[in-house]
Amino acid sequence: MKSIFLTVVATGAWLMVNAQQKLPVYLDINKPIEERVENALSAMTTEEKVSLCYAQSKFSSKGVPRLGIPEVWTDDGPHGIREEVLWDEWGGAGWTNDSCTAFPALTCLSASFNPKLSLLYGKSIGEEARYRNKTVLLGPGINIYRTPLNGRNFEYLGEDPYLSSRMVVPYIQGVQSIGVAACVKHFALNNQEEWRGHINVDLSDRALYEIYLPAFKAAVQEGKAWSIMGAYNQFRGEHCCHNDLLLNKILKKDWKFDGVVISDWGGVHSTDQAVNNGLDLEMGTYTDGLTTKGKFPYSEYYLANPFLKGIKEGKYDIALLNDKARRILRLIFRTTMSANRPFGRFVSPEHSEAARKIAQEGIVLLKNDKQFFPVTNGKFKKIAVIGENADRSLVIGGGSSSLKVAYEKSPLDGLIAKYGKDHVVYSLGYASGPSMYGREEPSKLNADSLMNAAIEVAKDAEVVFFIGGLNKNHFQDCEGGDRKSLSLPFGQDKLIDALLKANKNTAVVLLSGNAVSMPWVDKVPAIIQGWYLGSEAGSALADVISGEVNPSGKLPFSFPKKLEDNGAHFYGKISYPGDSINQYYKEDILVGYRWFDTKKIVPQYAFGYGLSYTSFNLGTLSADKSTYSKDEIIKVRFTVKNTGARYGAEVAQLYVNDPVCSVPRPVKELKAFEKVFLQPGEMKVVEMDVKVADFAFYDESKKDWNVEPGDFILQLGNSSNNISQKLKITVK
Repeated sequence: MKSIFLTVVATGAWLMVNAQQKLPVYLDINKPIEERVENALSAMTTEEKVSLCYAQSKFSSKGVPRLGIPEVWTDDGPHGIREEVLWDEWGGAGWTNDSCTAFPALTCLSASFNPKLSLLYGKSIGEEARYRNKTVLLGPGINIYRTPLNGRNFEYLGEDPYLSSRMVVPYIQGVQSIGVAACVKHFALNNQEEWRGHINVDLSDRALYEIYLPAFKAAVQEGKAWSIMGAYNQFRGEHCCHNDLLLNKILKKDWKFDGVVISDWGGVHSTDQAVNNGLDLEMGTYTDGLTTKGKFPYSEYYLANPFLKGIKEGKYDIALLNDKARRILRLIFRTTMSANRPFGRFVSPEHSEAARKIAQEGIVLLKNDKQFFPVTNGKFKKIAVIGENADRSLVIGGGSSSLKVAYEKSPLDGLIAKYGKDHVVYSLGYASGPSMYGREEPSKLNADSLMNAAIEVAKDAEVVFFIGGLNKNHFQDCEGGDRKSLSLPFGQDKLIDALLKANKNTAVVLLSGNAVSMPWVDKVPAIIQGWYLGSEAGSALADVISGEVNPSGKLPFSFPKKLEDNGAHFYGKISYPGDSINQYYKEDILVGYRWFDTKKIVPQYAFGYGLSYTSFNLGTLSADKSTYSKDEIIKVRFTVKNTGARYGAEVAQLYVNDPVCSVPRPVKELKAFEKVFLQPGEMKVVEMDVKVADFAFYDESKKDWNVEPGDFILQLGNSSNNISQKLKITVK
């Protein structure tokens, strides 16, 4: 019996080895991905290749069932993993196990000025996507903050291309380390929601290359993003989802992108252009973005039967089809069919901790007269909390970033937990309507009654925290519609004035993804910019308000005093929002602080600005030498000292000025930053490496980057309008 058993075992082992030897190359996990891709491609029919290139449901596309190649499952969004929706409708599928962790919006992440947190963010949200078996995470968004009216600014990383570049790379690396593809969006020039589906953007090559493309380039070349999403708008007469210049020439040729170009949902308009101009995977066609329901034939997508028919008739080169299929296969082998793909986890304590930490570091203290904050536990017996945003869900709404969450700690929850229920009294103060996509519905509550009740509460309190700002309603921070003005909505300015008359000890806490006008700025003693802070919003905000955490966030975009001070609005409607057909970026390269500095306009609060509960000193700025060639690296050195009494962090920011140049240049441009954490009295030496090549401007006459020889001024400060050190260096 023993010999028979050994024979059976040996035979089984031989069969296993033999089966492994006969595995097709594309299934052999020991083979390089490119070999596997080419082998799979050679085994596929033309029909199977075409079927890879278009959707089969709202959020998925086909694999190759005959060969065991799985489907591609995409999912919103950049701040949390969207609930499961019905196969062919936008409505929720009614699952009970798809409630996610809400992470802070990307404006908050950017305000942290901490790339290490960006890596943590990417890994954490990647794990949630992986747990839900997603192939592609539809994010991060890195469109430039051009106007404070843009409804989707809260999804992006601010106004500066360098800051966006440094923050997006670790996010992508974090997501993809979990075996989920990041899909960087929206490529490119989708800087408003008004007329987003068709507006044709016109701008100079300098503005394109210096302002609007650098973060995408970093995402591709440094972050190694596995997918990228085209934008809805047109650029120079072609829609961005099939734009020859953007996709073929810049992305795939110049930047060597080897991933998948995915259309935004409903962003495809032509089979010819989709085939020839660089699109790989078509999603959402025949819907109008987010509102159409019902059945429609996926087989009639532009890259479906019309593409197949054109291939068979010889109209389209088979090489174009092979390139698209090859890219999609590469994505699948990098994700679902990767042997080393880790497991995910969902709504874990680690993710809650990550969300809280990111929120804490992103909160920005804008004003703090007479050390109003922190309000330590026990300092006041009666604290009035007033404002709808103190107790309103700010994870619902906003368009594609709307989330179904496992939990959400509101600011009111956090403050009650911190100070005790007996010491906190709440009044609504103002009210907005429900969050609706594509339309606005006002509140049915009486505004005067709400205000009067809030005033009575404020009169009877020792201190008042007004918690307002924007929300995710249409015409606020929401996809599909821009804001109508820079002002706070829902009568908040009037309410703040009334509260100050009732109680001068009133601070303003703004939760928003955009700048707002502040007619009351000189009257209030303290202001906090709090963003959309996710599941741990209340905990993080209470941590900062109480002083358990020292605020260290810095503004990732400028706050103008009035809308006309913003470069996009200075030139009138043709610059924003356009004439409904065309739009001209007349401010050119002068976006954000570049505009304010160069035009000598004082902002309400500058890019890079943010206060602390302690104080810091930036020591003497020095460089390793005074003269450099164009291919060298400048080694910059200085000290940062905590001169106050609390542990905290300062963000040292290094800008450069080119005083004499053949083309107009901004007064300064951010080229390096470092977040430094220090105990009271502690000093650290900071060293930064800055490439001379990064001083280049895009030379339209040469169609290339150009560093002109001459003097450059390095400028060190803790915001774009607070420079404390300058150093001249020379480039030969």
